[in-house]
Formats: sequence, structure tokens, C-alpha cells
Amino acid sequence: MSRPDRVSSGQDIHQQSLSSVQSVPSTALQEPSFGIPRRDRLVAGTSQVELVRPDVTQELTQNGLYVPNETLIPYERARRDQYLNSCVPLYQAALKGDWHAAEIVLGQYPDAVRAPLTKWNERALHIAVLAKRTTFVKNLMSRMTSNDLLELRSTNGETTLYYAALSGIVTSAEEMVKLDQRLPCIRDVHGRTPLYLAALLGHRHMTSYLFSVTPFEELTTAERTALFFATVSTDLYDTALKILKKDRTLVTAVNSDGKIALEELARKPLAIGGRNQLSVWERCLKYFGFKRIFNKALQQTLVRQLVEDIWKEIRMLPERQFTYLIDNHTSLVFDAARSGNVEFLIILIRSYPDVLRMKENGRTLFHIAVLYRQEAVFDLIYEIGGLKDLIACGLDENGNNMLHLVGESSPPGGQNFIPGAAFQLQKEFWWFKKVESIVLPPYVDKKNLDSETPREKFMRTHRELQNEGEKWMKGTAKSCMLVATLVAGIVFAAAFTVPGGNDDATGVPTFLGNVWFAAFFGSDAVSLIFSSTSVLFFLSILTSRYTEKDFLRLLPGKLLLGFLALFISIVSMVISFNTSSFLIWGRLTTLFPACLFLLGGQPIFSFLVLHYNLWVDSIRMIPPFSLFVRPRKHRLF
Repeated sequence: MSRPDRVSSGQDIHQQSLSSVQSVPSTALQEPSFGIPRRDRLVAGTSQVELVRPDVTQELTQNGLYVPNETLIPYERARRDQYLNSCVPLYQAALKGDWHAAEIVLGQYPDAVRAPLTKWNERALHIAVLAKRTTFVKNLMSRMTSNDLLELRSTNGETTLYYAALSGIVTSAEEMVKLDQRLPCIRDVHGRTPLYLAALLGHRHMTSYLFSVTPFEELTTAERTALFFATVSTDLYDTALKILKKDRTLVTAVNSDGKIALEELARKPLAIGGRNQLSVWERCLKYFGFKRIFNKALQQTLVRQLVEDIWKEIRMLPERQFTYLIDNHTSLVFDAARSGNVEFLIILIRSYPDVLRMKENGRTLFHIAVLYRQEAVFDLIYEIGGLKDLIACGLDENGNNMLHLVGESSPPGGQNFIPGAAFQLQKEFWWFKKVESIVLPPYVDKKNLDSETPREKFMRTHRELQNEGEKWMKGTAKSCMLVATLVAGIVFAAAFTVPGGNDDATGVPTFLGNVWFAAFFGSDAVSLIFSSTSVLFFLSILTSRYTEKDFLRLLPGKLLLGFLALFISIVSMVISFNTSSFLIWGRLTTLFPACLFLLGGQPIFSFLVLHYNLWVDSIRMIPPFSLFVRPRKHRLF
């Protein structure tokens, strides 16, 4: 097990630090250093114990982050049994939160509260904080002074407050700050504050608390920038708004990847809501126990406020600086189009319409929306009037117009996941028709640099998908038709072998005048009719030509109707069986047929649950007429 020298991500910090708490072998623990300066470390050898001063303590001393207590007298020899009787039990007690066991150790060795327990110089308080033992932490701190908290550092210079930020337990952090208000400003050897760590790990309440107790003016520009981007990347928008309010220059700050904050927000399509204020009913959700829904609505509101505030500040920049910033960060527009972040784009376009004509490799945001199949973004094209025709006919670097881009396979993650080749192919055909309806006629058959028309390119790139769709359709139709045929055979035979038999003299069914007999025969007839209908629908799917028109309208309708008819036939068959049980047993007892009636619902329920995905996919394949319906609500202007 090795101590991480650098924090690569919040999850790595959590896992690595937690591993040091959960599994520490006895060989990794130190001898107790009672009475030894805290920057010294004892390493147990085979025959003697020598005093070692690690390089990190020298670095801490040079940076003014470590103040050793030189008045303490180093003790030259430590017995192994003393180590086993103090450090190991205290470590285990801190890990389990067993204060009674800890009191026994501390009663015998009072200085053990400050002694290193691991090779990373972690004390009992570090261990207890990471293990989230709040009561143990509170009791342990009652035996400490404010100077103790400053001096209790790990090998990387991490204070106990740093570990509290890692664990996310606010109550522990509050106890520490009460004891020493200097703790929030103490950095580790890499210059990271507890506030930055909490933000990096996405601990919302811990970040909010540490931000309130950390003097913002004492943070450097680099620290403010890192903190701001950490809150944005981990969706801590409430804290991000507070940071932006204190330092407006952060709107143009860049992270380690050279991205501004808006570029990070452009890739969060599900985060941004349609309003910057909560509605009345959304506020009421908090008081009626729907906290999860309330928190989601609140987050969408906060992130919209953040985007609007950042964009407002950027628009107020001098024209030259604004132009330079936009020209060097055009990816924020196209990243938003790729991810379907329509609300983000609306905010930008309302105050800067030139966004509509910005290009990346000759493609506008609408070309990107077509390529990534982002319908909500593409529908904005209906609100820009005559500019729509100019944009729709624009060519990219390869001579492709907007209709050519439908022929390109959607990049991974661009299109909303649609299971099944047939469903995907139908959606692709509908996209082709949708874009074709807005492209001017001369461009529908215009060739690109590869001498391909949009339709030729579409058919070439979707040939394999069409074959897979045909194979899936036929396989599904065969399976369903087999079941429908079995149902038809069962109910057909039941019609001629009615319960109770027939009168020998007249041939009339014995229970002809019984109401249950009418229900039996009626349900049997319904089952026979619908099972036969289902067979015909699935047979027509097997004999289809599988053309573009078939995938667009005929096949989806046939599959859904056939599946629905099969379901009705199964339900009717079960009802027919249940009514026959009432005919036979009704004169003796109603309990037995009633039990059978309840059990009869199990096949119906199983059919719905086990084939839920097929139900949903079949309904989804209904021609989406909304693709041709222009949005009535104007959202841009």
C-alpha cells in the first residue's frame, strides 16, 4: 500500500485514503512516539529503533506549515510491547468508534492521542474522522488544544480538517473549526485547502460550510480558479454562484485544459432548467416530502442562474476582448449542440444572435444537431425565419449539405439510445424526411465531393442497419406468430368441448342457460378472433418487402397491432378458463374457482412484465409525427 503523492480525482482520494484506514498491517505501524517531536518518525528495526526525520517535514518547515515543539525530549528506545499495547488498540478503537477501548489506552498512555499510528503519520483523530465516527472524534478532541490540531499533520501535511473534508462529515469539521479557526487556511504539501478537496469530491454541505469559514481574500487567484472549476464540474452551483459573486474575473479564467467555465457548462444538458426561479409548486415539494424532486428542480434553477450570470459578464466585456474570447472558445456552442443543451444555446442566442452563424469545419450548430440527432436543438431552426434556408443549404469542408449529414452514422453518444436495429433504422428514416423537408429542392440531389447525393450516401451507410432491422423484425414476428397459433388452437378446441358436455337427446350444451356459460363462450370467441388476427399481422410482416416506406409506417403499425391482438387473445383465453371453473365448481363452492381466478391473473401480469421492453419499443415505433410538427412555442425571441 502506498500513499498517493498527488490527487488525481476526488474518487481516487477517497478510495486511497480510506484504504489506509481499513487495512493497515502491523508492519506498517510505527512505534509510539510519546515525548518525541511531532516531525520525527520512529522506524522499528530488528534490534534497535533509530530516529528518522522524513523529507516532507523539512519541506513543511521551510514553507512555514510546520512548527515543531523543540522543548520535548526525544526518547531513544521504544519497546515493541509498548507499541502493541498502545498504538494498535487505539487504531482499532478509532476505526470502530469504540471510545471505551480508547479511554483504556489513553488512561495508560495520555500522549498516545498525539502519536502517529501509521507510516503516513496519521493520528487517531485522522483515523476516526475518515471512519466517520463523529462521537469518537468529539471525545478525542476534548483532550486536545488548538495547537494540537495544527501540529497533527500526515506525511503530506494534511490536517484533520482536511480528512474531515474528505469524509464529508460537517459536524466533525465544525468541532475542529470551533477549536481552531486557522485550520481552513492550512494547505497540504501540494497547496490544496480543505475547501478545494470538499468541492473536488462533490460534498455539497461540506463545501458550503467550509466556504463560509474560509477567508476568500486569502485564496490566491490560482486557488480561486481551481475552486470555481471544481464546483462547476461537481455540480455545486450554489457555491459556484457565491464564488462568482466575490470574483467576477473568473468568467474569463481558464482551467488546466484551457477551457472557460461556459465550456464546462455547455456539456451539461440535463442540468439546465427552463427558468431561473423556482415555481410555486416546486417550492411546495420541499414541504411535502418530495425532497429529491425539489433538489433536482433547485439544481436546474441554480445552474441556469450561473450560466446567465457568466454570459452577462462576458457580454459586458470590451468588444475586442469579447470577440477574442468567443473566437478562441467556439467549442462552447458546438459542445452544447452535440450534447443537446438547448437551454444553454437559447441563453446565448437571445443576446448574441451571431451564434446561429458560427461555424466549425463549415458546420453550424444546426448541422451538428443533425449529425448528433439532437432534435430539440434542431427544432430551433424553425424560429429563425428566412435565415433557415441559408443555413440549411450551407456546405461543410467536404461539400456535404445538411441532408448529407443524416447519411453519416451518428457518433457514439450522440443519438439517444434506441434499442433494436429496426427502431434505429426507422428513426434514421424519419430524420432524413425531417431534414429533407427544410432543404431547398436543388440541394436534395446535390452531390458532395465524393460525388454522392444525400440519398445515395444514406442508403450506403445504412445498408447493414437495414439488413439487421429486417432480421430482427422477422425473428420477432416468427416468435409471436408461433404463440398466437398455439392460442388459436387451444381456444378453437375449447369451443367444441364445452364444460358439462351436451345433452344426448338435443345436443344442446348442458349449461346453456347459465350466465357463466355465456361468459365462457364469449371470451373463447374473442380469444380465437384476436389470436387469428395476430397471426395475420405477423404473417404480413414476414412477407413484407422491407422498403423505406415499410419501415416508416407499415411495419411499426403491424408489429404493434399484432402484439396488441396477441395480448388480448391471451387475456381472453385466461378469462375463458376462469369462467369454466365457475361453471363446474360454482354449485359446490365459490372459494376454489375464486382462487383460480386470482391465479389466472398471473400469466397476464407476467406477459406484461417479461415483455415490457417489447411493449415500449413497439409503441415507440409508432410514426413520430412530432418530427414534422414545428414547435408552436417560440423559445428564442
